[in-house]
Amino acid sequence: MNFLALLLGLATERMLTHLFHLREFRWLDPLFDHHLRRLRKARSWLAVSLTLLLTLLLVAPVAAASLLLWDELLRIPYFLFAVFVLLFSLGPRDLDDEVEDYLAALESGDADTQRQVAQELLERSPPETPIACNEAVERAIYTQANNRIFGVVFWFLLLGPTGAWAFRVVDLMRHRVEVRAAGKGAGDTMVGEAPAAMGEAVRTLHGVLAWIPSRLLMLGYVLAGNFEDAMSGWRSGGPAISLPFTEGSNEILARVGMAASGRSILDVGNSAEALERIRGARSLVMRTLWMIWCPVIAVLTLYDWLI
Repeated sequence: MNFLALLLGLATERMLTHLFHLREFRWLDPLFDHHLRRLRKARSWLAVSLTLLLTLLLVAPVAAASLLLWDELLRIPYFLFAVFVLLFSLGPRDLDDEVEDYLAALESGDADTQRQVAQELLERSPPETPIACNEAVERAIYTQANNRIFGVVFWFLLLGPTGAWAFRVVDLMRHRVEVRAAGKGAGDTMVGEAPAAMGEAVRTLHGVLAWIPSRLLMLGYVLAGNFEDAMSGWRSGGPAISLPFTEGSNEILARVGMAASGRSILDVGNSAEALERIRGARSLVMRTLWMIWCPVIAVLTLYDWLI
């Protein structure tokens, strides 16, 4: 049931691009800001506990609705509800569309649009130099694929709409932390201090939820791309060893993705090379979703039905 809902949700998403702005859930920002302010002086264990409690409170209505609809009318209401929740848990912005906007701006030389889209992908101000910006965007495609798509899909398949919405709630909080850290939020004393003072609890919880899907995504990159280079990138710890938990996962995810694309060095003076690499990153993400994990999930679902 969840697999069919997943396929319908992913297919329907492409026809509802005009509703993507509703998935940003801006009305939750004041609640997240209030929560972050409460974490200012809280100890680490208490901060994580309070963040988990807030997540459970926001997820409870979806969990209750799922339980109520589970055995009703041959589970048709549950199926429709699951598709609806999945549609609003993916994203919030469409990764493929944003990458296409960046490529169009890069080809046309529209530096303003290029930096604007890069800022959305990076969730911070992009590097000043074009080569550094292009490389940062390429890395962000591999990591945002987990935040926007694969993390949601994994928890949806594991726990249904409750799992998908739980991951989205935590990712929305994490995004709010990054917005505050970059100084792009509404003016108050929180701007610029979120990561050190308040954001670690949110980042830790997000890192826990994202850890398993990120490893499965890396496995997909390995299978869908250059196997030997990707495995070499995965085995070598690199900077990820000394980075915090969440940042370390993002670092290795980006490194494996770049290695799987078959390119490790960016041509500093060649915009055509940058275009090819970014297109390759998008293609690898889509191949991993549709050619690796969707067939695997389908086989597992069929096996479950047969037994």
